Amino acid sequence: MPAGGWRVKITPRNLILHEFIGLEIEVAESTNECMRGLSGIVVDETKNMFVIEKGGVRKKIPKRGNVFLFKLEEGNVLVRGDILAVRPEDRIKKLMRKAR
Repeated sequence: MPAGGWRVKITPRNLILHEFIGLEIEVAESTNECMRGLSGIVVDETKNMFVIEKGGVRKKIPKRGNVFLFKLEEGNVLVRGDILAVRPEDRIKKLMRKAR
């Protein structure tokens, strides 16, 4: 077993079942022109926001109205923020139930 316990590899297929903190993210599309292209590492997540950090600067990005590009080892994944606009723990529980 790896140090710190078992870790399931995050893939494009299982991304939304995982925690986003620590992942590299970019705002690919947005209803707010100023948000497009913002990128960094997810350092916090709430029901309605991602907090990303790049170069020591933190930005709060609303989930609704944005499409996010998550950069993974196995490839990039586009996800509509509207479907992520739930509490992280509720998103994971809800989607796990649907997967059964």
